[in-house]
Amino acid sequence: MKHILFGALVALSLLACNKEQENTQAENTQTNEPHSLEKKCNKGDAKACFDLGELHYNAEGVERDYTKIAEYYQKACDGGEATGCYYLGLLYADGEGVKQDYTRAREFYQKACDSGEARGCFNLGVLYGNGEGVEQDYKKASEYFQKACDGGYTGGCSYLGELYYDGKGVRQSYAKTAEYLQKACDGGDATGCGYLGFLYQDGKGVKQDTQKAIEYLQKACDGGEAVDCSNIGLLYKNGKGVRQDYVKAKEYYQKGCDGGDARGCVFLGFSYQDGKGVRQDYAQAKEYFGKACDLGYQNGCEAYKELNKQGF
Repeated sequence: MKHILFGALVALSLLACNKEQENTQAENTQTNEPHSLEKKCNKGDAKACFDLGELHYNAEGVERDYTKIAEYYQKACDGGEATGCYYLGLLYADGEGVKQDYTRAREFYQKACDSGEARGCFNLGVLYGNGEGVEQDYKKASEYFQKACDGGYTGGCSYLGELYYDGKGVRQSYAKTAEYLQKACDGGDATGCGYLGFLYQDGKGVKQDTQKAIEYLQKACDGGEAVDCSNIGLLYKNGKGVRQDYVKAKEYYQKGCDGGDARGCVFLGFSYQDGKGVRQDYAQAKEYFGKACDLGYQNGCEAYKELNKQGF
């Protein structure tokens, strides 16, 4: 099973928690203009302060100014707007408009979480998992991921499933892993679908079923998980659960590589090098090995050097 490494969770959290803009300003009405919102915000309307922060973030009729964004989210948070607290936590985590400070980020995530903002709970779990701004504590991480999951944030379900897989902060249980990954996948979390596919492939926590594995890996691939596109390609290459098909393998490697999965680029390179599923083309093979290398995958660098030695 592919693992989430907590060392990478901050980056993932800010991907998973990148501003999912509410876009409440569906109509450009007079009441939503900056001047009108400013008046409301100054009178203590927390929602107006939050909307001002959004306008500045989206540069809608105003310049993007992270200092102002932070000020407006601070006012929104102080006025009880939980989402303002959450976004303010993101700014402190990233050091945008404020000095980077994980401790302050944690404080605002906590306020958001306590007020029912599930993404705040999720990011608290990330901080505890990474030991950023707090002492590393997988048990606390699991508790916050549970809150996020229960609050409807599917990323929390997915990460909680990973903790059950590894037995970090919770008692190890493949059955629980499958339960939470299923919940994540059913909620539209592509990462959860991909992990669930691996459980079905390995028969961990669920009855081994290669067809179901492919089904969930396909959901993950369709949902933008490039690594799972590459993994489906491997199944077609090896004829595991599907009829061996090098052309289809190449197609999935292409999807993976185009989506930024370095392994997919390497697999694609070997397809061109060996002429499997495509016409043999060493120049193309070298191009894809080089792309994998540029993405930081050492195997791609080595394959590229080998073709260089052979004069290609």
